Amino acid sequence: MEINTKMIDSAVVIEPVGDIDLYSSVEVRKKVLSFIQKQIPILLIDLGKVDYMDSSGVATLVEGLQGVRKYGGRLALVNLATGVKAVFELSRLDKVFDIFESMEKAIAK
Repeated sequence: MEINTKMIDSAVVIEPVGDIDLYSSVEVRKKVLSFIQKQIPILLIDLGKVDYMDSSGVATLVEGLQGVRKYGGRLALVNLATGVKAVFELSRLDKVFDIFESMEKAIAK
């Protein structure tokens, strides 16, 4: 798995490339937690290049959301593919996470 990161204004964008499953979710978790430790105010997870995510990937993002909320930060998900979006809708986590169709909309909020 490849994980790209970049800054846009005051937000850090984490962009995983590939499926997020039991094995690759460990890498995503390390990356997310590293920014949480730095108390980055806005974390955006761009899932546009993720076609599949299992429950371990979802758990990783839930843990990230909880960590960011502890210090008053914000975590949002961006560019969810149809299959990944369905996972969040079926589990009703689309009501818990801020989910945006584009990076522009996520940053504007």
